[in-house]
Amino acid sequence: MEFSRRMQRFGDEVFLALDERKRALEREGKKLYNLSIGTPDFVPPLAVRKALAEAAMDPDNWKYALRDTDELLEAVCAYYARRFGVAITPDQVASCYGSQEGIGHIGLVLCDEGDTVLLPSPCYPVFIAGAMMAGAEPWYYPMTAETGFLPRVSDIPEEVARRAKYMVVSLPSNPMGSVGTPEVYREIIDFAKHWDILILHDNAYSDILYDGLEGGSFLSYEGAAEVGCEFFSLSKSFNLTGARISFLIGRRDVVAAFRKLRSQIDFGMFLPLQKAAVAALREPREPVLRQRDDYEARRNALCDGLSSIGWETPRNAGSMFVYTKIPDGYATSAEFCLALMERAGVVCTPGSGFGPLGEGYVRFALVLPPEELKKAVRAIDESGILKKA
Repeated sequence: MEFSRRMQRFGDEVFLALDERKRALEREGKKLYNLSIGTPDFVPPLAVRKALAEAAMDPDNWKYALRDTDELLEAVCAYYARRFGVAITPDQVASCYGSQEGIGHIGLVLCDEGDTVLLPSPCYPVFIAGAMMAGAEPWYYPMTAETGFLPRVSDIPEEVARRAKYMVVSLPSNPMGSVGTPEVYREIIDFAKHWDILILHDNAYSDILYDGLEGGSFLSYEGAAEVGCEFFSLSKSFNLTGARISFLIGRRDVVAAFRKLRSQIDFGMFLPLQKAAVAALREPREPVLRQRDDYEARRNALCDGLSSIGWETPRNAGSMFVYTKIPDGYATSAEFCLALMERAGVVCTPGSGFGPLGEGYVRFALVLPPEELKKAVRAIDESGILKKA
């Protein structure tokens, strides 16, 4: 069997060797603090679980959905008006099975072979995979400590901007945890208008911001709906990661084209999941805010704990991740992650998995309570791994 040349665009899974070693250590009975995958350990709202269960008991809901129900589309519009102060209409909304699936496919809508797309670096891996599946050429704009881990469109060369089809913006960012400012968003919108570039904003962490910051929507900025769309997810705010419920929201022609593509590969979101989504979108905001405070306590426990033992780890401004440089003495982030797991039992993600500028860093997911994170810090300290010269 000769597989398609398309598959050669994707490298070996950077996490595979680490995951195999993690499984081996688990079989050996080693105590592990798994901070590698960003799946919340909080419980989904009871109303959402009830809505899913009740809808699943109706035999009619096991047929093809074929489309997003009017109830779901209206719930998304009402949520955006209430939560973000953004007025949208149902023809600006299309569901997808998670932002990962949506971002993975949107390049097929927007690009032809050889087109250029602008991607942040570091970035979530599916941004790269989505471009490559479409046969596009990624051009990475840096998001580094020097820029506060924020985009700086003035650094994108004119010849690159002239040929770019779309630009992915992800704020609060994964893995860095940086948060956008009004100035950054306005610069991006002006840049997109000038060069006729579509902006795709990944808005997965709008409810996980710290130190009094308030999350919002890219579409709340003047002119944003003319130049872009955003992927909005229920995964992190409502702990529905396994349900895979997300939406592409924004420019009507892009949403219509995306819906057309999905109609070729899917028969619509499972109706009980649509009912669960409606219930989540109608949930009161107070539990989400309490959960945000819980994440902030976790961030403080991990960042302050690591700094206290000599591993300087700045507090991130948002997202459910902590991103920090690897200690001196290690050639690669993967090498350090393996050593950290072997010696301290702490599992994290190497920065090399997040694109060209991720090397030299690691990402921790805040998926354990503060008490457990403090134990993980203690295990790191007692392992002596930070003392390696």
